Amino acid sequence: MRITGIEATPVAVPFHEDERWAFGARQGMVSILVTLRTDEGPVGLGEAAAYPSADIVLAVLRSIEPLVVGEDPFAVERIMKRVNVVGTWHHVKSTSPAIGAVEMACWDVVGKECGQPLVNLFGGRVRDRVEFFYYLSRKPPAELAADTAKGAAAGFRTFYLKVGSDDPREDVERVAAIRDGGGPDVRIRVDANEAWSAAAAIRILTEMHGSGIELAEQPVSGRNLPEMAYLRQRLPMPLLANEASWTRWDQLEVIRHAAADVLSVDNQMDGGLLNLKRSAGMAETAGLPVLKHSLGELGVAMYAATHVMAATPNFTCANQSYASLLTDDVVAGVDALPYVDGCLEVPATPGIGVELDDDKVARYAEAYAKDPSGYAFHDPAAMAKTPVLPKF
Repeated sequence: MRITGIEATPVAVPFHEDERWAFGARQGMVSILVTLRTDEGPVGLGEAAAYPSADIVLAVLRSIEPLVVGEDPFAVERIMKRVNVVGTWHHVKSTSPAIGAVEMACWDVVGKECGQPLVNLFGGRVRDRVEFFYYLSRKPPAELAADTAKGAAAGFRTFYLKVGSDDPREDVERVAAIRDGGGPDVRIRVDANEAWSAAAAIRILTEMHGSGIELAEQPVSGRNLPEMAYLRQRLPMPLLANEASWTRWDQLEVIRHAAADVLSVDNQMDGGLLNLKRSAGMAETAGLPVLKHSLGELGVAMYAATHVMAATPNFTCANQSYASLLTDDVVAGVDALPYVDGCLEVPATPGIGVELDDDKVARYAEAYAKDPSGYAFHDPAAMAKTPVLPKF
């Protein structure tokens, strides 16, 4: 069997409400759906987040196509080595969602041809369901409390909030409102996206501690691991590395510096599902749990990663999901992915276990074509400012 071509389709899917972070907002997300065709019939599906932009992902796909076409889709390691070494993408690091989408599509072909779900190819089931968090959009405290109650009623147990506001007191109030809305048993995770200095992080997170914080995600720069290690020893809650741990090389350095209690890992940021498994294994050797980061994913990428997480023991924390924000999906048979108690069931059908809804793909491809930059982080208020890191 040989790969005969790669097709890419950008789609734009709106959110129910804006995703807001310390430096902007967006009203929806763009993904690039990848179809990998073979000369013997099986078609593989993949998906890449539009990171840092759809244009860059599409350019990478065009660049690597000569390194992929003509190869055996079963030769995943060989293909990735050709892309990374011959194609020199080894040096680019985090612009790898396109590479990860091709690798994902290869695995989909392998699973379909073998008649096996990907979970069986990645070690077999450790768990039948994979847990995800409920993504809260930043808003006034009373509304946040109501949103948390809604998510808790739907069965979600972990609630995630972007902090790093211009006024830290607002962040403290929002976190308290989440506790009020969710009750004593829900877990609260906060993510400052590197917005604080170490001193500010200690002060603000200590104030939040009374509300019960499960994990503090990347409060300071991910490029200064000694500072993270310093902070880890002084925070009253565990420290989660994200921007510090986007690739295996980064994760190795976080482990060496003892700079985090939990590692965020991501097959899109590190170019493949096999690397996601490798990242988790490296962390397990160091005695650390992991959770999956997301740049924004639809059903193809979400289910592909779910297979790997279900086959890997130390994915013990709720993983990142856009379930509470997305209005729709592009996989056949659903309008939204079927989360139950905040979890997705691992598909039992061969490959990734999903097919595309052609009508929805066409609709959201047209939406992207009409306004390619419509769902980028282009909040006018944020763009009018000169961003400063750290803020305090």
